[in-house]
This record gives sequence, C-alpha cells and structure tokens, in this order.
Amino acid sequence: MLAQQKQDILDSLKAAVAPLIAGTELNPVIALERPRDVSHGDIACNIAMQIAKPLKKNPRELAQAIVDAVLAQNNPLIASAELAGPGFINMRVTAAAKQAVVKTILQQGATFGKGHKGEGKKVIVEFVSANPTGPLHVGHGRQGALGDALSALLEA
Repeated sequence: MLAQQKQDILDSLKAAVAPLIAGTELNPVIALERPRDVSHGDIACNIAMQIAKPLKKNPRELAQAIVDAVLAQNNPLIASAELAGPGFINMRVTAAAKQAVVKTILQQGATFGKGHKGEGKKVIVEFVSANPTGPLHVGHGRQGALGDALSALLEA
C-alpha cells in the first residue's frame, strides 16, 4: 500500500471516529495493521476497542458505527469494511488501489522505496573484521553479505 493511500484510509477512519469522541478529551492513535489471516481482509484496525472503555460503550457497537461512517464516505480506496470479533474493523482495498501500487513501482523503477530521511549525514558501517592471520569461517562471509545489505539499505 502506498503511503498516500494509507493516509487517506487513516483520514477516513479519523473522520468516522471524530463524532464518537466529540466532547471528550480523547485523542486516540489510529493504527492500521495487516491481518494475520488473509481471509480477514487487507487492513485491520482496533480503534473501537481503544475508545470503548473511556467512552463506557460496547466496542462492537462503536466498531459498527465506525464501519457505517466509513462506508458512507464512499472512499474510492475501500472496497468493504466489516465488524469482526470483539470490535475489530476489517477492510478490503479496491483492485484499483492495489494496481496503483504496481503502476507506481513501474514508474519509479529503481528509485521506488528510496527516502530522504538522514540524507546528507555520514554513516560508518563496519561489518567484516576478519583476522588476516587466522582462519576464515562461514561467519565472515555471512557478516560481509549482511553488512553489504545494511549499507545498501542505509544508502536508499
């Protein structure tokens, strides 16, 4: 999922939760997670269970109210949203949203996923320190590969 898509879905959830917490001092952090079981959808959220206790309401009822509000927004990224278990909200993203990720990857090519955090800062990564007079072992090769991968990741 693209960062902008994730933010759009978070904004939809925030808009759905806002009327439920109006008049309170609650400022919940809405987190999107990938469900362990793929049959549960593409995204899971437990916001209803977070706010249920402070609001002294049933988490399933809150989750259903959030689901109804999210679906009423007709967000083009959300294909479906449903209540699950004690108050989880499971959502599926549209095929167009999934295809947008592939399109972005193809457009950006080798630069896809690169960021600007820490740009301009120097980092020293020491990852192989084999004793030149002693025997080499498989760990030296492993650390060399691991260090090279870590360096490439930091560079990106």
